[in-house]
Amino acid sequence: MKNILIPTDFSEDAWKAIQYAQLLFKGQECNFFCLHVSERIDHPIVAVDTKNPNGAFTATDPRITSTKKQLYDFLKSAESLAADEQHHFFAVNDHGFFTDAVKKQAKEKKIDLIVMGTKGATGLRKRIIGSNTGDVITKVPYNTLVIPKETNLKKPEEIAFPTDYNIFYPHKILEALSGMMHLGDDSNFRVMHVTKLQGILTQEQKKNQEYLCDFLDETFPGRHSSHMLTNKSVNAAIQCFVESRDIDMIIMVAKNLNFLQQMLFDPLVEKISFHTNVPFFVIHE
Repeated sequence: MKNILIPTDFSEDAWKAIQYAQLLFKGQECNFFCLHVSERIDHPIVAVDTKNPNGAFTATDPRITSTKKQLYDFLKSAESLAADEQHHFFAVNDHGFFTDAVKKQAKEKKIDLIVMGTKGATGLRKRIIGSNTGDVITKVPYNTLVIPKETNLKKPEEIAFPTDYNIFYPHKILEALSGMMHLGDDSNFRVMHVTKLQGILTQEQKKNQEYLCDFLDETFPGRHSSHMLTNKSVNAAIQCFVESRDIDMIIMVAKNLNFLQQMLFDPLVEKISFHTNVPFFVIHE
């Protein structure tokens, strides 16, 4: 059984995240923990199954009542949408700093995957991803799937894996990559090497490339390909590839911080459209 954590502030972005998660894991037994984090430090921590919520919330602060209703309504809507008996939904209310709460709940609930939107209700338009999402990607050591609000609700058929081959891919990363591929509809895996040096690789890069290729040959024969793109801008290269290949998901590795930084946190990426409609899966070791 998969344990999936979905942070929510009840925004449209959070709703799209849970819709996508339900679709992706259709037919698989999953626990969906929908987490709302409040700033007030006197909020209690609770977890409640939507099928038996009575008596689970014991706060005296009247504002808790509103939060409780929003969280409960969010779960009931998700539950009615799913129509999948193997999906179970739980509400979790925590308090304090957002990233700390996500990290704590992920550990306590033995979470396999975090799924969240790119922005919250108060996200700035000029930001590709909100600060909470950015903090989870970089500071919470759990695999995270980020769903833009304009994502089409379909399983991924074409998956892109941008890489500069500067890091080695251990078993845990390859296992996560393989797991996502198996969730798609006979997904194809496209390895993208974005370079400014006309494709010249160091010896270390060549070793990493060969190891990744051997794994893909063995695991997904006939369903993968490698591509080399030369461009001064990583994002411009990826944008071109996403459009030409109709990419449905992008997979990245958190360990490759320089590459991740260019893709998600460069101030100029607001001009790149793939961030608004293509989910990206960030793998942690």
